[in-house]
Amino acid sequence: MTPLSVLAHLAGFVAPALGVGMFLWAGLRIRRKSRPGIGSAMQLSLLCVAGIGVLLVGLVYFGRDGKIATYAALVLVQGTLAWWLRGR
Repeated sequence: MTPLSVLAHLAGFVAPALGVGMFLWAGLRIRRKSRPGIGSAMQLSLLCVAGIGVLLVGLVYFGRDGKIATYAALVLVQGTLAWWLRGR
């Protein structure tokens, strides 16, 4: 496997976490109401890191990538984190 194909596989692995994280972060920015003391870049970083962590746990637990249960957990964790970041 070439380094370029490894990079493509890694990008495909983290793409769902980054996509959902950026979508939720955009919703936080539109709402313009968030927890004080946490900047915009930190919010995006927290959402993406949490999503990648969920994908890694799903990969280890199920032994493969792409399980619907992993994606459901991804949405649940990132959605809950975005709700918390919003300040409720």
